[in-house]
Order: sequence, then C-alpha cells, then structure tokens
Amino acid sequence: MGDVLSTHLDDARRQHIAEKTGKILTEFLQFYEDQYGVALFNSMRHEIEGTGLPQAQLLWRKVPLDERIIFSGNLFQYQEDSKKWRNRFSLVPHNYGLVLYDNKVAYERQVPPRAVINSAGYKILTSVDQYLELVGNSLPGTTAKSGSAPILKCPTQFPLILWHPHARHYYFCMMTEAEQDKWQAVLQDCIRHCNNGIPEDSKVEGPAFTDAIRMYRQSKELYGTWEMLCGNEVQILSNLVMEELGPELKAELAPRLKGKPQERQRQWIQISDAVYRMVYEQAKARFEEVLAKVQQARPAMKAVIRTDMDQIITSKEHLASKIRAFILPKAEVCVRNHVQPYIPSILEALMVPTSQGFTEVRDVFFKEVTDMNLNVINEGGIDKLGEYMEKLSRLAFHPLKMHSCYEKMELLRLDGLQQRFDVSSTSVFKQRAQIHMREQMDNAVYTFETLLHQELGKGPTKEELCKSIQRVLERVLKKYDYDSSTVRKRFFREALLQVSIPFLLKKLAPTCKSELPRFQELIFEDFARFILVENTYEEVVLQTVMKDILQAVKEAAVQRKHNLYRDSIVMHNSDPNLHLLAEGAPIDWSEEYSSSRGGGSPSPSPPEAATLSEKRRRAKQVVSVVQDEEAGMPFEAGPESPSPTSPDSVTEIRGLLAQGLRAESPPPASLLPNGAPARESPQPEATPEASSPPDSPLQHVLPGKAVDFGPPKPSDQETGEQVSSPSSHPALHTTTEDSAGLQTEF
Repeated sequence: MGDVLSTHLDDARRQHIAEKTGKILTEFLQFYEDQYGVALFNSMRHEIEGTGLPQAQLLWRKVPLDERIIFSGNLFQYQEDSKKWRNRFSLVPHNYGLVLYDNKVAYERQVPPRAVINSAGYKILTSVDQYLELVGNSLPGTTAKSGSAPILKCPTQFPLILWHPHARHYYFCMMTEAEQDKWQAVLQDCIRHCNNGIPEDSKVEGPAFTDAIRMYRQSKELYGTWEMLCGNEVQILSNLVMEELGPELKAELAPRLKGKPQERQRQWIQISDAVYRMVYEQAKARFEEVLAKVQQARPAMKAVIRTDMDQIITSKEHLASKIRAFILPKAEVCVRNHVQPYIPSILEALMVPTSQGFTEVRDVFFKEVTDMNLNVINEGGIDKLGEYMEKLSRLAFHPLKMHSCYEKMELLRLDGLQQRFDVSSTSVFKQRAQIHMREQMDNAVYTFETLLHQELGKGPTKEELCKSIQRVLERVLKKYDYDSSTVRKRFFREALLQVSIPFLLKKLAPTCKSELPRFQELIFEDFARFILVENTYEEVVLQTVMKDILQAVKEAAVQRKHNLYRDSIVMHNSDPNLHLLAEGAPIDWSEEYSSSRGGGSPSPSPPEAATLSEKRRRAKQVVSVVQDEEAGMPFEAGPESPSPTSPDSVTEIRGLLAQGLRAESPPPASLLPNGAPARESPQPEATPEASSPPDSPLQHVLPGKAVDFGPPKPSDQETGEQVSSPSSHPALHTTTEDSAGLQTEF
C-alpha cells in the first residue's frame, strides 16, 4: 500500500491537492460567512414572531439513549493488510458508531478498539456482485474478464459490505441469512443516524451551512438534491471537495495504474481513501477557523439585529417586492406549465409509503404495549412492570423492531418524475421520513411512560393496573394520530419544495440570474450582512409555488387520504398538565418498580462506588447479542482462549464457531413478545375517527423472561477509524467532528 501511495501521491501531487482543496474551501467558506448573518437574522425573527404551528400532543425525551448500547454481536471482517477474515466482537453505542474489538474479552478488559467506523455517506451492499459493479463503475476500464479472480472473495453467501464513493470500504460476512438480515438492519440504522449529523437544534450554524452548500453548488450549475449531504459539517465539506477533485484525479491517475484490473481497482480505492483523509484534515482546520470567526462576530451582529429589526424587515420586504415584480410573470408561467401538473403525482408517490410507515409505527407500538400488559398481568403484576417498561422505553431505538416501519419507506419511487425534476436519488426523502418515524415512536413511548407513571402514583391493584395501561394506551394513540398527521403534512410540503424549487431555479436561471446584481443597490450597507439578493430571490420563487403545494396537501387531508387530519382540526390543551410532568427527573423503571436489577442480580452499589469496568458490564442494551436460532451464539474467545487463526473458507469459519460454542455455551434465552422482533401482522389502516386501538383481548401468555446480554458502554471518543496496534492501518480521523472525536448527537 505504501508503494502505491508514494508512487502516485508524491510531494508535488500532494501539494497540488492541497492547493486545489484550499481554493474550493475558500470559495465555499465565503458563501458560509454570507449565509451566517442571514441565518442569524432569520433565527432571531423566528423567536419574536413565532411559528404558528399546531402544538404537539406527544412529549419528547431530552436524553434518548443515555448509557445505552444499541446492539452487540460477532461478525467476520476482512483485513485488507493480511487478506484474511478475522472474527470481531462488534457493538453499536448510543452515538451509532460501529466499534470493532478483537473479541469480547478485549472489550471487557478495556483494550482499545481495533476500529471505530462512522458510517455517514456509506451504502450497505448484500452481495459481492453489487460491490464489484460499483467498483467497476468507479474506475472505468477496469472490469475484470470473465473467470478471473475478483477483487474480493467472501467465504460465505452472506456478506455485508460498507461502500463509500471516496473513503475506504469495509467487508463483513455472516454465517446465516438471519444474521445478515439483523446486521443489515443495525448497520442501516447506523447510516441513517450518522447521515443526520447536523444537530436538529442548531438554529443558526446548521441552516447557514446547508444554505451555503446549496448556493455553492448552484453557482456551479448543480441543482437538485445531493446524495452526499451526509454526516457532520466537515464530512459534508470533504464530500463537496471530492465531488470536484475526484474526477480530476481519476482522469490523471487512472492511466498510470499498473497491473490486472482487480489490482488497479485496489490501488484506486487506496489512493481515493488517502486523498479523502488529506481533504478531511484540511477542511476540518479551515472550517473550525471560519466558525470561530463568525461566532466571535455573533454578539455584535445580534446587537444590530435587535436594534434595527423593524428596519431590516422593511428593507427586505421592499427588496422582495422589486424582485417579485421582475420575475413573477416568468415564474408563474414556469410553475403553471412545468410544476403544477405534476404536484399531485409527486404527492401521491410520497404519501403512500410514508403513511404506511407511520401506520406500522402505530401498530408496533400498540402490539408492544399490549404484550407488555399481558405479561405484567400474568407474571407478577407491578413487580415485573419495571423490567418490561425498561424494554419498552428503548423501543424506538430497536433496529429490528423498527425495521418493519422503515422498510415501508423503501418502496418510494418517483419513476419518470425523478428524471424530469433532476432528483438524483430518493434516499434523502426516505431517510428523512424514517427519522420522523423514529422520533414519533419515541415520543409515543415517552408519553406513555409519563402518563402511566402518574397513574401508578394512585397505587392500583393488579386488575386496575391492566385497565390503567389500556386507558393510557388509548390516550397516547389519539395523540399519536394527531401528531403523525402534522409531521407527515409538514414532511410532504418540505419534500415537494425540495423537488420543485431547484427545478424552477434552474429553469429561470438563464433569464433571471444575470439581472439579480442590479437589485443589490436597494439594500442599505448596514443591513448587507442580513439581507442577500440571492436568498430573497429564492424566497420569491418559493412563494410562487407554495400556494399550489399547500392546496394539494390540504385537498389530500380533506379527502381523508392516508389518515391525514384536516387543518381545521386542532387539539387544544387536551392534557394541560402533561408537559409539566415531563419537566421532572427521568423515570428509572428498573430502580422504582423492580425488586432486582439486571435479570436477578443484586441491587447495584452507589454510582460513585462503581468502577468503570462495573459500569461497562451493566450498560443497558437495546438489542441482545445476535443469536443464530440454529447454531446458538457466535464465536467468542474465552478468557484463556488464544486469538483465532484467520479462516479462509466456510469450513474453517464453521469450525471456529463450533469451537466457540463448546468453549462457552450461554444459557438459552426465551424472549418475551416485547423482547423479540415484531411480528408482521397486517392491520386495517387507522382513521382519525377511529383512533382507538383495535380489539386485542389478553388471550394468552408467552412464558419466559427476556435476557439482556449487555456489554459495557464504550467511550464517545469514537468517530473515525482508530487503530490500536502499530501493525494495523494508520489512524483515520476522517469522521471526527472535533479534536475530541465527538460523534453524532441527538
């Protein structure tokens, strides 16, 4: 690898890459500085004027996954340096970074992880053929001849490959299709959350950055959605540089690569990854420098905005009126001929899978609470409530149980419309809707927790507890129906704008864009940091199509399509004291309503007396360790077991698994209904008028107790690939947000 990089990335070429990267960053960061003042003004104006949006009925928890582990288990990873498959103990902490250890013993002994992967921008591939096709397309002219050895051989039929257009790739394989499905759901959850790397509560920096990205790309005549708007700001900025730098390097270096097609493909992957790291480090330093600069200027800008808010608004409205008079006739014709006829088709394509997904969220929530109610009544009443509520509280973050909800959105297709409106990919809409589903599920669960905790203060009997759970469930489902309708309507409006606005801007650019500079003289110099002609122009274009979009969504609600409430239906203060209940301390169900903790272990010592190792072992896990229903637990090296050899075939891997099972045979786990993946049971679509749950009497009990294999919680200092041994790959920091390595936050 070193020879390849030293040959093709010598000092002169590295200097050229640094200069090219610096030029792109300088141009973009000027857009960012311009957009920062606009975003700050919009944020302060928003605080004063309010939103006017309907009040949410469900509560939301402020710390969704404190001290939680999403998933853990064993898988096989391909090591590119040794060209061997190694067994790894892998887990996903609450920040959704995939952490790889040599084995579980290494994890429990706090040995540094072998690697930590931030999966923002990656795609999951479930077959080697898919991977080879993408690799072949990334470097034209390197398609291997039929019968020749491919770039990668998988010893089983169940691979999972993490592919990135610029960074290194990761290769895993499982022994069974069931394991592959589970890990695919888990890794897709990681990608979904890491892609959403810009914090939702960032009201200035976030909008300023995304608007700057859009403005920069439009200045390069690149309109429409961008598939690589993934991860935190530095990752996105690195993708932006590579979008321009990558093709240039490929055209220059591809003819110089030597060897067979497979070898040239490997060389290009190594070169691309090395360049991506260089770009990332340079982008990180420059972005942090500019961010510090604008944050230092922020107090002075806020003082000007507070003093001159009315004048700034008046000046902006005057500018908008002049721009509107200039472009309105052209924009209206463009909307009428090219956008308006297609709005119903786009909306219908969005509504069907989205509403099916939200209905599935409702059904999964209803089933889990009903199963919990049944188990509580038949297995000890309130003494078991803490155990089951602890599991229910993590439902929204259970990748396997939420998978049936997320997969509904995968059916989204914009065939025909996608090409017409220059939508490069529907993934941006799919992932946004899936994030909304997860949020609404967690809001419903948290509201249920809060209301039930209030009911428990009355000291109900076993029978009263059953009725209380059912009453609270019905209340929460009504709130969920209202909130999910509000969220979906907002999502539909935003998606329609994301499709139509870039299309309109591209259509109007030849006749309108060149005329915009003449409007600059209408802006007072003192307000030039808060009013930009380009932004005001886009707002005017948005207003020309917004009326048609609002009307289309309103008609869908009036027709009661897909369980949407009409805008005239507003729930006011249905639970006036509910939000006050959420102000209290978080509910610790295992402490308040369980006689023991951790499946029969004695009560824990005070937190201050617990060692780090003890805390890691007690970390609560959302999903138990992956289990193969036929073969039991995957291989884990025991305390005295030597490191396994590197298997190259299915037979060797199966032998290792059998050896691990003989060495350490865990007790069987008979999972409760609310501790296993949700069953797929089709239910009739809910309507606003019938928001109470379907009849589901408590008819039977599924015995057994869920067992949590809860490994300790890793540190948050994990967002790039960090390698602990000198013989491994060099440390990769291409996924860190700051020097401390803090990853995706909620």
